[in-house]
Amino acid sequence: MEQVQELEKLNQEIALKSIINRALNTFPGAFINRSKEIILVPKYNCFFRLDECESELIFKCKMFEWLSRPICKGLHPRAAKNVLRHFNRLLGTNFTREDMDTIYGPIGNCVNRTLTIKFVESGYDMSLLKKDY
Repeated sequence: MEQVQELEKLNQEIALKSIINRALNTFPGAFINRSKEIILVPKYNCFFRLDECESELIFKCKMFEWLSRPICKGLHPRAAKNVLRHFNRLLGTNFTREDMDTIYGPIGNCVNRTLTIKFVESGYDMSLLKKDY
């Protein structure tokens, strides 16, 4: 049983490192600073902290929680389109700015991590975000 748990933990670490590396390669100029923040878009300071990311799932949650706002309302439309293109490429999605506006309300800025986890685990079921929470 202990070996199974260790193997699962190792698999989670590998998956997390893999998505971080893909993010660094997908977002031009992205880097990780000394404060353990992944700066995905340095020009617009789009980032989040990595120290609480223990899995690929949480990394994906943070992508939605911390990038939905700049994409839907914080950036010039051309810049937002560019960030969204990289976001979609990384996660294998096809979200629009309007989708990001729908996402931002209930889960942006990490206001409801439980809902964010459900959303990511569901394969990004937008109907979860349209309920009253």
